[in-house]
Amino acid sequence: MATTTATATAAPKYWSGGRSPFNVEYGKLMMWYFLMSDAFTFGAFLIAYGTTRFAANGWPNPNEVFKSYPGGTNAPLVFVSIMTFILIVSSVTMVLAVQAGHEMKKKGVVINLILTIIGGLAFLGCQAWEWTHLHAEGAWWGHNPFLNSNGSIGHQDFTNFFFTITGFHGFHVFSGVVINIIMLIMTLMGVFEKRGHYLMIEKAGLYWHFVDLVWVFVFTCFYLI
Repeated sequence: MATTTATATAAPKYWSGGRSPFNVEYGKLMMWYFLMSDAFTFGAFLIAYGTTRFAANGWPNPNEVFKSYPGGTNAPLVFVSIMTFILIVSSVTMVLAVQAGHEMKKKGVVINLILTIIGGLAFLGCQAWEWTHLHAEGAWWGHNPFLNSNGSIGHQDFTNFFFTITGFHGFHVFSGVVINIIMLIMTLMGVFEKRGHYLMIEKAGLYWHFVDLVWVFVFTCFYLI
């Protein structure tokens, strides 16, 4: 009877600490669940794109579609490579922000969050230019001005998938920037120092790294293959 009572009283203490049955902080576990569900969504988009592309008789050549950059042209994939580099660097600064949080270094968290936010905004600015440029060439949902590699008329599925998937990813980048701005404000206000930990920065970092990882697959599917 005493053993049963002790077990009953011990369980609430275990759960009140915000720990999951897997010995992971509850909020972090929920973030992983969210990212898994989001990965399924991106996966479904990319699988649908791949299925449609390889079932088609022809497809536009990315070296011809994505050959422009601000102020020039005939530089295939250079601009999107710069975009990718910016996003990768922002992921590095996010790692540094999380590390500074583990070490309870407020200044390091602030500096690296600012750099991550700047990187995210730069990426969104680059994507906005790319969309504007493609739209000026006649590309949009339901409109594909680019010929297939074999010279045949390109199908509108190319632009439909491109704007849908890159737009969905861009929304995630925008959401990540907003989250990081909120984390920056909370850090400046000393919220995490009062709590005694920077666990929220780590959760925001998980989301940001996920966004970066997804871009690798989007970059490969649309710009390389």
